[in-house]
Amino acid sequence: MSEPTTRRGGRRRAASVPLTGITPVSSTRIADDVAAQIRALIIKDDVAEGARLPSERDLADRFGASRPTVSQALRSLSLMGLVEIRRGSGAYVLRKPESMVTASVNLMLDLDERSVGDLMQLRLWLESLGAAEAASRPEPEDIERSEILGALDRLAAAAGSMSEWIAADTVFHATIVRVCGNPYLAAMYESVHTAVLSYEFRQWVDSDSTPAWLRKASPEQQRALHQPIADAVLARSPEAARAAVAAHHRRMLEHLEETVSRTS
Repeated sequence: MSEPTTRRGGRRRAASVPLTGITPVSSTRIADDVAAQIRALIIKDDVAEGARLPSERDLADRFGASRPTVSQALRSLSLMGLVEIRRGSGAYVLRKPESMVTASVNLMLDLDERSVGDLMQLRLWLESLGAAEAASRPEPEDIERSEILGALDRLAAAAGSMSEWIAADTVFHATIVRVCGNPYLAAMYESVHTAVLSYEFRQWVDSDSTPAWLRKASPEQQRALHQPIADAVLARSPEAARAAVAAHHRRMLEHLEETVSRTS
């Protein structure tokens, strides 16, 4: 049975999932064992995203471990993208392991900023493959067409705003790659794309400003830059999809070079 719903600070807190099958651990690396057991139980019991785990105190009692050990285990699961820790509320199942890929890519870039060129090349390879595979699938369903065109409309509407454009650009390109049907490729692409954008536009995001090329871009220009990719995928033309992705990549490099030359 799950714990009853309780109140904390006047707010109702969701009941936790039971996680039956927990056994005491006895290892020199107790936190790792606790994390591994919780991870296995979440997967085995197919615990839904958003479900609240038992409290740290309850988990400590069940595992026969200390609360600091359980807290360390939950932090490890958080880094894996499996758990979200909400201060004062508890730990909730997240089921987003791709966030670990994002963290790893960002760390690699932080350790060696000179590798950004390699990362941009990888992004081009991943999107070229994803778009071509998406264009090789059977005729698009209405929901797929709606998602792609909706992402394109959002991108056009975001012209001139740095923060809105970054979010819309990520959604559009990630939507194109997800159509290929391979969740691993989609997760890798989105992680790499996000890391590249964060690096390229960090200066403008931190200062809440927008580079001239984006500030002056009209919705029509933003649409024209991305429309060929959407058209090629929806028309099921792999070669046109590869060419459209390559053309977009070249144009973005030109924008970056223009921006760098003006600020150097």
